[in-house]
Amino acid sequence: MAVIDEGTFEAAADILRVTPSAVSQRIKALEASTGQVLVRRRVPCVPTEAGTVLLRMARQVQVLEAEASTALGTTAASRAVLPVAINADSLATWFVPVLAVAATWQDTTLDLRVEDQGFSSQLLRQGDVMGAITSDPVPVSGCRVELLGHMRYIPVASASLHRRFTKGSTVGWARMPVLKFNVKDTLQRALLTAKGVEQSPPTHTVPSSEGFLAAIKAGLGWGMLPELQLGNELAEGTLVRLGRNTHEDVPLHWQSWSLDSARLHRMGEAVRDTARKKLRAS
Repeated sequence: MAVIDEGTFEAAADILRVTPSAVSQRIKALEASTGQVLVRRRVPCVPTEAGTVLLRMARQVQVLEAEASTALGTTAASRAVLPVAINADSLATWFVPVLAVAATWQDTTLDLRVEDQGFSSQLLRQGDVMGAITSDPVPVSGCRVELLGHMRYIPVASASLHRRFTKGSTVGWARMPVLKFNVKDTLQRALLTAKGVEQSPPTHTVPSSEGFLAAIKAGLGWGMLPELQLGNELAEGTLVRLGRNTHEDVPLHWQSWSLDSARLHRMGEAVRDTARKKLRAS
């Protein structure tokens, strides 16, 4: 687990307070006992398919061991790391109250991994996380899934950009510069396709939720912005909505390991309670 989380044998050795040679010997011994290669030696190190099985087991054991220590009253060893995958837009908006709840937990350390909602379930399959905010409704093997709600995205542009590329009520979709979060962000492309635009207009990449909003306000391009991220910009006229009823509702699910863990159940409750108040029901 240390090798995969830290990326190299040397970094794992620092965390474990042993020599890199000792880490290498332990991995080789583990591979000998299982009869399979468990770690691909690259930078960063990644688990093989067999290694993923053991990585997942190691994370489960770590949490269960911490909960057993709590039950036994040995509080010095009761803190556990809870790795969770979440998309950047959720982290910047509705998920914030979950962090406030987690701040009261004295036995848990959060390890948040930012990943697109369409790809976060893969981190569950790899054993990298124990829970994930995902748009994937199909449960990963050994996991449970439940719908949290929908996050609405609205196409918006700065008032100046809108004036430059709009004639009357007709938006110049094919010419107006557009933003995307990263290569996994298909929201803007899907809308352009729906509008009959086959060739992509000038496209800027801004891989930050806060930076994405700032870039739209600056007039760099238009983009699909979470409804929850909008303040008074539309009412004040600094931002303009493109298309009267145009929007995209992205379903968000909570997927987590089917593990009888008080910490994981507590995290799920915090996520559900917050989502119920912040996300759209449909």
